[in-house]
Parts: sequence; structure tokens; C-alpha cells
Amino acid sequence: MKPEFGLFAEAGVPHPCCLPTRQRAAVLIASRAASVARVRAASGSTADMRKLDGGRFLMGTDSDEGFPADGEGPVREVMLDPFYIDVCPVTNEQFAEFARETGYQTDAERFGWSFVFQGHIPPDRPTPLVDRGAAGIRWWYKVTGADWRHPEGPDSGIAARPRQPVVHVSWNDADAYCRWAGKRLPTEAEWEYAARGGLEQKVYPWGDELTPGGRHLCNIWQGEFPDRDTGEDGYTAPAPVDAYPPNGYGLHTITGNTWEWCHDWFHPTYHLTATRMNPVGPPEGVARTMKGGSYLCHRSYCNRYRVAARTSNTPDSTTTNIGFRCARDV
Repeated sequence: MKPEFGLFAEAGVPHPCCLPTRQRAAVLIASRAASVARVRAASGSTADMRKLDGGRFLMGTDSDEGFPADGEGPVREVMLDPFYIDVCPVTNEQFAEFARETGYQTDAERFGWSFVFQGHIPPDRPTPLVDRGAAGIRWWYKVTGADWRHPEGPDSGIAARPRQPVVHVSWNDADAYCRWAGKRLPTEAEWEYAARGGLEQKVYPWGDELTPGGRHLCNIWQGEFPDRDTGEDGYTAPAPVDAYPPNGYGLHTITGNTWEWCHDWFHPTYHLTATRMNPVGPPEGVARTMKGGSYLCHRSYCNRYRVAARTSNTPDSTTTNIGFRCARDV
């Protein structure tokens, strides 16, 4: 394992211990003020949501399985107010209602394209619609006409997928939906508290074993990534939002299946000097936090389907494996 200071340098940010005392104090004061002034929403329906009591919990991990440069650790005690969170991610059916009522056009629709995983590209699709490796990664294809209504491209649809999570939604799109619903995106701390399901410092929402008794409890990749997914968990693409048993808080598919947007801007070290009381992340940034992993996650390169894992993407990014769920204040 690399020395701690090397990891922060690699991430391009100074280690918080290297910051002057006054600067660390200023970060703490500003983060406390941001927590107090955080976005609140309490007008939306609480149907199909769970009320969680909040309180103290242990966030993050010190495990060797983690990615230190992502800022997964150290383990720290965080305090949250009570809040509501969706039992399931937002579905195609729900997002369609939003689009009908508002006429909202997603970022992917405005751009005219989105990223589609290579294994979901029909072999007979016309090549002008596809730009391979456009994201700098060979398994992502830039597909003209791909959006939430057409997940694999213009010759695909969602009529038979009402209970699958909506995908090809950016952070901007997710935020717009939440506002329409009288809700908001969960903070990263709220999301992780919810995902843990009342368990303390377990790797997954159900415990420390990925497949207890040989049973698959989430939708991730089996086989050799990115060329062969055996689908041993029952799926090789997004599964219905309630395809697997819920965690201890009654929440479905909160790990695997699709990444979920959180409210927070992403930073690998901000939390080390920020408030632990209802943290909301840094005041600005270039990418928003995502949690939970997706059906494309595989231990060989990205075991970020652990509850403490985190990653990020720019707010206008859209792919076939990013969705969201809503939160609401009590």
C-alpha cells in the first residue's frame, strides 16, 4: 500500500494535515454553515419511502479492499437528522410521468447522444450511430440517439421496462426530477447510512459476505470483464428495482444495478476537516458523488459495490448504468 501522503498527492490535493491550522478551522466553520443552510425539501409525497431515524453511525472504511485515493476513509462518526428515502430507485415509469407533465428534456436528449456499454450494442447497428471508445475506455460507446427512452440507442425502448431504473439521467436531470416531486437527492452521508440498513461497518447492505450461502443479493458482473458476463445473478443489464431482497431498512437494489447520484460535490479529502453533523460535501467542485456501484462492477477492476465505496462524474454525464433515488426531509 502506498504511503498516505502519496495517495493524496496522487489525487492532486494537499493532505488536510498539511493545511495551516487557521485554514482547517475555516473549512470546518464553512462546512458547519453549509450544513445549516443545506437544501431541504418536505412537500413531496412519502409514499414508497422509508422514514429513517438518523442519529450517529460510522461512515467510511479503513479496509484494504477500499480505494484510499477515493477518500473512503478514515472511518468517522457522523450525525444525521431523520429523513425519508425512496424504497427503490426512480423507475422508467415514474420518470415518464415527470417528462409528460413538465416537458422536461434531459441532457442526453439535448446532446443527442449518450454512452452505452459495448455488450448492449446490437451487432447490426449502423456504424454512423456509434463512436467506439469515446470516453477513453474501450467498453463505452458514444451512441447517437441513446437516452432514457432509448437505453441502447434509437432502435430500443422502455415499453417493456416500466419497473427498471431510469438510466441516461445526469445529476442535473435527477435534481430536476427531485424538485418536481417535492424532494431532493440524498447527501452522501444519508445515502450510506440508508445503504447500511442498520448494520455497523459491514461491507455490503446485508453483511460481509458477497454471496451468503451462494445466493446473489445484488446485480453486478460475473465472468471476465468486459467481454463476458455470465449473468449468474440473473441479469446482464439493469434489473427491476425490486429484483432482490431489501436491506434492513427495507430498501431495494441500493448496491449494484445502477450507480446513484448524491447531492454532494465530490472531493477525496474534504471530509477530513469538515463537520460531522449533517455533512453536505464541499461548496463547489467539478464532479458530483455517486454511490452503490452498478451491474458493470467487477472485483477485478471496480469493487465499488461496497457501501463505503464512492466515485464521481460530472453533473451532465449520462450512461446506461447511472440512476438515482430521492430523499426528503421530515
